[in-house]
Amino acid sequence: MKKIKLLYVIITLLGTLSACEVDNYPGPNSVLSGRFIDIETDELVLQDIIRGTMIELREHGFDPVTPQYLKVKTDGTYANSLMFANTYTVQPVRGNFVAVEAQDFEVKGEANLDFRVLPYIRIKESSIVRNGNKIVATFKVQQNVTNNISKLGLYVHSDPNVGEPFRLIAVENNINAVVDPNQVFTLELDISTNSSTLITGKHYYFRIGALIDVGEAKLNYAPIVKITI
Repeated sequence: MKKIKLLYVIITLLGTLSACEVDNYPGPNSVLSGRFIDIETDELVLQDIIRGTMIELREHGFDPVTPQYLKVKTDGTYANSLMFANTYTVQPVRGNFVAVEAQDFEVKGEANLDFRVLPYIRIKESSIVRNGNKIVATFKVQQNVTNNISKLGLYVHSDPNVGEPFRLIAVENNINAVVDPNQVFTLELDISTNSSTLITGKHYYFRIGALIDVGEAKLNYAPIVKITI
């Protein structure tokens, strides 16, 4: 009986070992990076750190293909240093710019792919300053599509990644209209009213944003301004 049990154990182990195949596939050894650039101004198209633009990647050679998603940084750049060398179908999705067509792109070594895009909105001549007990933001809005502007906002956080979905305080104005590019908009934040959030002597980051009325569109932004309360 002991011999039979021993033989059974040996057969089981041999079966288990034979089922284990050696993984000879190379690991991720390539880099994909790039920028989102305004096609007219050559400036970076600023983004949100949360619910911002994503890049959809579909690796060739698999059926079905499970898409991968790469997040874009707040400064409009992106990078993934753990890519498998291969050809991918690449398309930015759910962005703050006019839709971009998908393209096939070979990722090998250090690959760079910039996207030249038309942002839905440009925030022009922006200024954020402290005026007495208020933070005052002034700016103009340039629309690049005919859809209405949904809202304008001033956002504040102690983290420089501040934006509409990542803020301590928001001052927003619902517009729901096409705007005059020469109109100056003003948003004000009262410091004393928000004294429990804005601590005296501490640095905060402020950002102006505007949202177009397009499905799944994200906000367009002016550069971040740092102010000490």
